[in-house]
Amino acid sequence: MEEDRPPEAGRRAVRQGLAVALATSAYGISFGALSVAAGLDVWQTCVLSLLMFTGGSQFAFVGVIAAGGIAAAPAAIASAALLGVRNVAYGMRLSPQFDGIWRKMAAAGFTIDESTAVSLAQTDTRAKALGFWVTGIGIYIGWNISTLAGALLGDVLGDPRAYGLDAAAAAAFLALLWPRLAGRQAIAVGIAAAVVATVLTPALMPGVPVLIAALVAIVVGWADRPAAKAAS
Repeated sequence: MEEDRPPEAGRRAVRQGLAVALATSAYGISFGALSVAAGLDVWQTCVLSLLMFTGGSQFAFVGVIAAGGIAAAPAAIASAALLGVRNVAYGMRLSPQFDGIWRKMAAAGFTIDESTAVSLAQTDTRAKALGFWVTGIGIYIGWNISTLAGALLGDVLGDPRAYGLDAAAAAAFLALLWPRLAGRQAIAVGIAAAVVATVLTPALMPGVPVLIAALVAIVVGWADRPAAKAAS
């Protein structure tokens, strides 16, 4: 029975990775449509997905462009970069499971919210790596295909907001987050971060409220550790 556990853990990681990749790739259509609606052409939209490949940063970029036009490009780049900072933290967390500089460099390109979440959800070392690669590569392929589809269909669909496509990314992220809100600590962190982001969003440049909310989440989570341990 003990010998069956690692293979089963690996198969479970692959299934989870493929499921997340399929679900996440689907809302690349919303990015493609929103990007074209913001004024970028199909080629520019596809290059963003090919080279940037971090959904939150991409949505922030086209959102600022849509609001301020090409003159807002510097702010759009800054916002996208600020949101991309989170991937550095993911990389630091995942780095120990990759041996060799070349493997670490290859993994950097696929270190996103979803690949990190699937990897960390596994308990077996091999399953962690499988979950990461299946999720990351699967989303990269699917995201770029759906981005192209959304960009090509953008003119046909009309205003993406009429179909709720502007909320697709937030809905998908909430679907990933919801299963983790199982304890008092996680709920407290989520509420505190959401309140801070909501209050600061009208006053600060896009991207900055997210980073501040992340810092608040870290502080609240750290402060609540003794209570969480006592409750367990």
